[in-house]
Amino acid sequence: MDQFLAARTEFSRARLSRWLKHGHILVNDRSRPASYRVRSGDRVSLTVPPAEPSSLAPEALPLDILYEDQDLILVNKPPGLVVHPAPGHRGGTLLNALLHHCPELAAMGDLSRPGLVHRLDRDTSGVLVAAKTAQAQAHLVRQFQDRTVEKIYLALVWGRFDRRAGKIEQEVGRHPTARQKMSVHPRRGKPAVTCWRVLREYPGPLTLLELSPKTGRTHQLRVHLAALGHPIVGDATYGGGAARLKGNPSLKNLRPWVQRQLLHARTLTIRHPRTGSPLTGEARLPEDFAAILEYLQQLEEKF
Repeated sequence: MDQFLAARTEFSRARLSRWLKHGHILVNDRSRPASYRVRSGDRVSLTVPPAEPSSLAPEALPLDILYEDQDLILVNKPPGLVVHPAPGHRGGTLLNALLHHCPELAAMGDLSRPGLVHRLDRDTSGVLVAAKTAQAQAHLVRQFQDRTVEKIYLALVWGRFDRRAGKIEQEVGRHPTARQKMSVHPRRGKPAVTCWRVLREYPGPLTLLELSPKTGRTHQLRVHLAALGHPIVGDATYGGGAARLKGNPSLKNLRPWVQRQLLHARTLTIRHPRTGSPLTGEARLPEDFAAILEYLQQLEEKF
């Protein structure tokens, strides 16, 4: 039922599932679960409940805005900023900043994450899009679900590659024992595809990659690269932590600079929900990542 209605309305499956649960959607005048299979002749009625204002607090935090109009906003998220409130991070998030900049988000009816259609890890920087209307949100959610969104990341990883480009196709799911991590050997995983291309090689050895994920699994790029034997520099969770630098004479001076995984969402291309035209946001590298690449370039010139 939720799939049936999502394909015929501007509302997301998550919102429709909530409305089904609370009796706002009836099939032949009866409540049905989201799993109900629609049959020929069914009469489906939907009563849109009044929007409840979000209880999230707007906060006047700085935003690096790449593009904005009446339907959506593209921002460059800095490293270290959590995208939305969660246990341990009740405030000071990107969503709190968006609610201050775009007060209309509070009336969208999504109490937990109004306007958000995807996320980046706290320590990953780069382009993120948020919707400013329910219609735009539903349209963007569908693009992510249909995998028509084009994403390009930059990552500095450990090691050298024997090819200039390739593709990783391994399922990603919750780690079977470490529940805060993801794994390519889960009990139950989902298909995940990442394309990669070598941009530059540095002493260390380290390699700068361009990554194009074709799916959007949690920690997908970090897990795939670790499984390939090339974890992202600074990613202690998946084997690429800064501790590896101290044993490398040419890289030990980098250790104070590497405080996170060096992963950056450089570009994001969507179809505009109103016009259907392609729209690309491009985010410059944050200062820490750019400084590290500059240091590595200087180091390379010495050899």
